[in-house]
Amino acid sequence: MPMHQHTVSQNHSRHTDTHTTHDHTSGHSHHMHDFKQRFIVSLIVTIPILLLSSMIQEWFGFVITLPYQNTIVPLLSSFIYLYGGWPFLTMMTEEIKSLKPGMMTLISMAISVAYFYSASTLFFHQGKAFFWELATLIDIMLIGHYIESKSLLSASSALSELVKLMPQEAVRIKPDGSQEEVTVEALQVDDLILIRPGEKIPADGIVKEGESMADEAFLTGESKPVHKKSGKSVYMGSTNLDGILKVQINKSGKESYLSQMLSLVQEASRSKSHTQDLANRAAGWLFYLSVSVAAVTFAVWSMLTSAGDSVQKAITVLIIACPHALGLAVPLVTAISTSLGAQKGILIRHREAFEKLRNVDVICFDKTGTLTNGKLSVTEIYAMQEEEKMLQYALSLEQNSEHSLAKAIIDYAKERRIKPIPITEFESYPGIGAKAKIEGKTMMIGGMQLLEKASLDIPEPMHKYETKEASKVWLAVDGKILGLFLLEDSIRKHADQAIHMLESMGIQSYMLTGDNALVAAEVAKQTGITHYEANLLPDEKLQKIDQLKKEGKIVAMVGDGINDAPALLKADIGIAIGAGTDIAIESADIILTTSELLRVTDAIKLSKATYRKMVQNLWWASGYNIIAIPLAAGILTPWGIMIKPALGAVLMSLSTVIVAFNAQLLKDRPSR
Repeated sequence: MPMHQHTVSQNHSRHTDTHTTHDHTSGHSHHMHDFKQRFIVSLIVTIPILLLSSMIQEWFGFVITLPYQNTIVPLLSSFIYLYGGWPFLTMMTEEIKSLKPGMMTLISMAISVAYFYSASTLFFHQGKAFFWELATLIDIMLIGHYIESKSLLSASSALSELVKLMPQEAVRIKPDGSQEEVTVEALQVDDLILIRPGEKIPADGIVKEGESMADEAFLTGESKPVHKKSGKSVYMGSTNLDGILKVQINKSGKESYLSQMLSLVQEASRSKSHTQDLANRAAGWLFYLSVSVAAVTFAVWSMLTSAGDSVQKAITVLIIACPHALGLAVPLVTAISTSLGAQKGILIRHREAFEKLRNVDVICFDKTGTLTNGKLSVTEIYAMQEEEKMLQYALSLEQNSEHSLAKAIIDYAKERRIKPIPITEFESYPGIGAKAKIEGKTMMIGGMQLLEKASLDIPEPMHKYETKEASKVWLAVDGKILGLFLLEDSIRKHADQAIHMLESMGIQSYMLTGDNALVAAEVAKQTGITHYEANLLPDEKLQKIDQLKKEGKIVAMVGDGINDAPALLKADIGIAIGAGTDIAIESADIILTTSELLRVTDAIKLSKATYRKMVQNLWWASGYNIIAIPLAAGILTPWGIMIKPALGAVLMSLSTVIVAFNAQLLKDRPSR
């Protein structure tokens, strides 16, 4: 009973963690849609405000008059201030509470000053109303933050994807030998379970009866299936391929390896650092600058002129500090770089990680499915007789098999346009091979276990292949070996070129793989990677990432498998290739829609260009304040040089245009 309670508790915890992740994602999605809705409504209301504003009419040389015009504009502006400005006003309170005024505080101050100053002109008939400035400022801030929210919608659904791998039901064998279907949560240590071909293994355990091949690629990254027989360990979430197994559970619930992986993903996701946004920092500096200058302006001019004049100058400083361009400086470049990346097959999910990519020191690559194609193929054939005839026999024996080795032979035979021939008396040996009669001869095909089962001797010419690091499939006819198929995972096209380009950029490449050392060494040799580690489980990859980060290096991880998910999350930048599994893609900051590794170098170049353009835009967006704010404060008044709010609005609009134009220039040089 206590064990059952523990399992249910663990399941509830797992459900809660996944639910939390879902809520986090939903929260970001809600903010994005809220900004979009408020922008659309506010934009519609802004149109009549612009058309009815005297300053706009003066600039563009037209006249529109309506009954109660002086009432309509303030009412529409009040609506925009309260409806469109509400997100900024509420978020300002959070910044103030945390004593970290930033973009929200600056925006709220700007729109509030613009609104209340304009409203005061209706009652005191002094100064000039800036309702149109208020409306356009709110519109630009809303669209800017909508773009930003869309780019930052980064809450990973990796946990829920990982949970999908966990089987929901299992077949438990009772002490009397009868079977019953139970939920996975009901399983306990020492239970005996039955696992049929094609089923996922519902708990960690030890094989008691049966033989089969198991697909454990999601754990180890090794592409070839693993032979399971009595005494061998199996793991929750792996797939039983072709035999019936009876397994005694030794770990369930929280103790299973898959559940431990889920915990790793959750821990890495929570510990992922987030750098403060550049634009927000700039807004914080601008906030303190504008408030300080406004206070000094009021104090100085109070001693030199009237109180009304000093108030107007101080308000002018605050209005001119409105961050029109600053609100677009980063989001606009983000949107353009995201579009450019998509055109190159680079999908940016986490903007902060993408920006950090420009300074990456080390890129760690998974092997199987990343540096290699992740698919076994026939690389060599040794035939004692005619090769085409041997292929025909092999195709006929394997044509109905779902085994990955069999599929590779079938594909190879079909490429050679080989046709199968009729077979009789077919027998399958799960995890070992198959046997049948073809043209009156007894044919057998399979791995080393088949040779042991049938007591077959390897011919002298084939002894040299016994130690070769490749998957081997033997074909025997009437008790004698006729030939041998060697199957290996091939290196991905341009992998060596990508590694060379990274080295030329001063970036070190590491290979972290769950495969054995001999295979790892061969792949490293072919790709040009000098640093590699083999036989790594997911948690060991995570430890290596941690070690590199502790050395002060900025680390990126490139992978495609479920076993890479914790490392993708733990690295400063996680990059998943398009051929990868959902869990790897959901855990990544950047997704390559193709498996072309040269896209990694393209992503780095785009990151550098994007950051450079962001910094340029921040200078353009804030630069006019360096001139405009002192002028608004009246520093050159003794020489007859003053700036009015109207001119400040023009400068503000001009900086917005420059920022937008400069962002577009990113298209011309995306890789420089």
